[in-house]
Amino acid sequence: MEASVARQEQVGIDIDIERILEMIPHRFPFLMIDKLVDVVAGEGATGIKNVSINEPFFQGHFPGKPVMPGVLIIEAMAQTAAVLVVHTLGPNAEGKLVYFMTIDDARFRKPVMPGDTLHVHVRKKRSRNNVWKFEAQAKVDGAVVAQATYAAMILDE
Repeated sequence: MEASVARQEQVGIDIDIERILEMIPHRFPFLMIDKLVDVVAGEGATGIKNVSINEPFFQGHFPGKPVMPGVLIIEAMAQTAAVLVVHTLGPNAEGKLVYFMTIDDARFRKPVMPGDTLHVHVRKKRSRNNVWKFEAQAKVDGAVVAQATYAAMILDE
């Protein structure tokens, strides 16, 4: 019986765009995730970004050869983690700012182009007080396109 209860607790929930907008303060054109799936409080989540040619950054990165900037892939990782933190901490954390503290071991493996669906897999490594450390991989069609380890701080302002 206990094993089935533990297994049920591991089943992740999905969070849609309306709920994301309630949870974190990011807005267009800097909101880098469309939804989260497989969210398990205190453990991990997967952010989904449907990459469209209509993204404003494609006008200059790069004309004739649109590529999603790597720093925005890292930002998608951070936003996925921010929603996970708010989901874990509950309603009192909604709308609070989560700031990067460190970004380590960032690697970019393949370009992300219009039409791609970016799956940002975030796992909590540890948390202490208001500081959280994560590892993340971004994938397109199952292939790793970027990865990083990073720490963030949620502020009580």
